[in-house]
Order: sequence, then structure tokens, then C-alpha cells
Amino acid sequence: MTDQSLIELAIKYFKLRGYKIEQDVMLDGASGVLQTFDLVISRPESRHVVTIKDWKRTVGVNMVINIDRASADVRIPSPIIVAEMFSDHAKAYANRRGVTLITKREILTQVSETS
Repeated sequence: MTDQSLIELAIKYFKLRGYKIEQDVMLDGASGVLQTFDLVISRPESRHVVTIKDWKRTVGVNMVINIDRASADVRIPSPIIVAEMFSDHAKAYANRRGVTLITKREILTQVSETS
């Protein structure tokens, strides 16, 4: 299970939750900038952009701010970031702004329970 890449694990995780998955999506932003996301996940009642950072280091607040701005630019609220770990500042910002942070550990726990 752990030999899968983080993107493969994330896809499995979201599929288990009933999401339709689109990979490597480029969307035109209101700013005129082309925004790129690893995944766009959707169900009839919701749609989210997902960025996956398969890094061995902590994801900081600047990355969370950039993804929050990119999702606002394409008018898809509540972005999701999947990574190994997040800094305390990133968690605080995400909590204030409605950005969902999912760790690799959370995904592995959920995916292994259903396997």
C-alpha cells in the first residue's frame, strides 16, 4: 500500500467517497491566468480542486495561500491539499479560509480500512 504514489492514494481515497475524478486539469481563472490543479473532484452536490504535494517536507502557509487564491480565481471554493504534513501556520490559515488539509497518514488509514 505504501509503495503507491501519493496521487494514486489520493485518487483511491476520493473514489471511495464517491467522487468523479479528473486529473491534471487546467482552468481559466477570472484573472486571465491559466490555473493548474492535480485533480478536480466532483459529486452532484460539490466540486473541489485538489493539489497534491508528494514532498518529504512540511507544506507551509505560502503554499496554502497560493492554492486558496488559485481556487478562488477559478471560482471553485474549498480547495483540498494532500501532503505528508503541514506547518502550524498552514493549518491555522486553512482553518480560517475553509481549505481542507489531508495528510498521507489519514489517507492510508481510510484506504487500508476498506481494502
